[in-house]
Amino acid sequence: MKARSDAWLFCQLGAREHYILPRAFHRRGLLRALVTEAWAPPGGVAARAPGPLGRKFADRFSPDLADAPVEHFTASTIAFELAGRVRRRAPAGWPAIMLRNAWFEKHVVARMRDKRLLADRPTVFAYSYAALGILRAARDAGCRTVLGQIDPAITEEDIVADAVVRQARLRPDWERAPAAYWSRWREECALADHIVVNSPWARDGLAAAGIDPAKLAVVPLAYDAPRNVAMRQYPAQFDAARPLRVLFLGSLVVRKGIGALLDAAALLATAPVEFHLVGGAGIDLPPEILTSPKIVRHGAVSRSAAATHYAAADLFILPSLSDGFGLTQLEASSHGLPVIASRHCGDVVRDDVDGLLLPEVTGPAIAAAIGRYLASPATVARHAEATRGAAQRFAPDIVAGQLIEAMT
Repeated sequence: MKARSDAWLFCQLGAREHYILPRAFHRRGLLRALVTEAWAPPGGVAARAPGPLGRKFADRFSPDLADAPVEHFTASTIAFELAGRVRRRAPAGWPAIMLRNAWFEKHVVARMRDKRLLADRPTVFAYSYAALGILRAARDAGCRTVLGQIDPAITEEDIVADAVVRQARLRPDWERAPAAYWSRWREECALADHIVVNSPWARDGLAAAGIDPAKLAVVPLAYDAPRNVAMRQYPAQFDAARPLRVLFLGSLVVRKGIGALLDAAALLATAPVEFHLVGGAGIDLPPEILTSPKIVRHGAVSRSAAATHYAAADLFILPSLSDGFGLTQLEASSHGLPVIASRHCGDVVRDDVDGLLLPEVTGPAIAAAIGRYLASPATVARHAEATRGAAQRFAPDIVAGQLIEAMT
């Protein structure tokens, strides 16, 4: 059989991390191809699509990959999206997610076959839950297979299920995945030669779910940090005229710890602190939250608009019950914000250096961490200064090297 090449073929549904791994591998001359469902170069048909469809494709391109081998089936994707919108009884929820994942796998396998993308036996990297058919075809072709596991899987689901019961007052919009979903995932894990997780937390979650620890490799997410971030100014003390501005950016869902954050806001109701919640809500916000002048809701925003919220904040919080990594904590830190984070995500925050790690995800624990910053603006400034350059350890070329090394 022909020897394997050093090239990597990445298969991804959506613009996950804005194609950062394919971009890094392309710079190294190691990208066999990126296979994705939609690609929208400036001036192309997808980029000019009107309404919600056009907005959906707005970020489906990277100039760094303009001269890269990118395989896509954008026309079929547009047809798939439109068909789902006109069908009277289109699947929703988990059936819709599983249908889309299977549709993606089918098109990727067909493209790999038609373009002979596996002929030189590259390493094939595909992301969890939309990888089964891809990994199967790659194994049949004699390729090394890598599953990019995006979360702690069913272990995380059990954590969230317990929290949903305890926080029923928020009427969470959440349901367990069907058994077939997890059955397919276990097949993906069996087919993968290596499973890449982004944090020790995710690694331990997969091991608890019965996945072979010998297959698991911890490689953090890669991130292109912004340059020339302005120095932040903090007052001598926080007061009603100049409160501490705490930013939460992400989906307002139980998994992200929103329940505990709201509990903390109630405990700090008389303190000079202002909470800014940026993201779509998957819960019913209590009346006292909806009417509180200290809690500002901004709704979901685009990637570009997020930078404005980071710039306006003093402090970022990620009180997640479980995350495969939690990229927002890295984004916030790279914008010069101290971060309060849970221990159930990627290792970004250095405790009492550039942020604080919560001992537990509860209202009192969050309130205590925020209270420490309220009492000492100098600590906020010191932690903000310590974020400078911290994101360099997650630079794309560094992480790409770690991924290659983990596979050898």
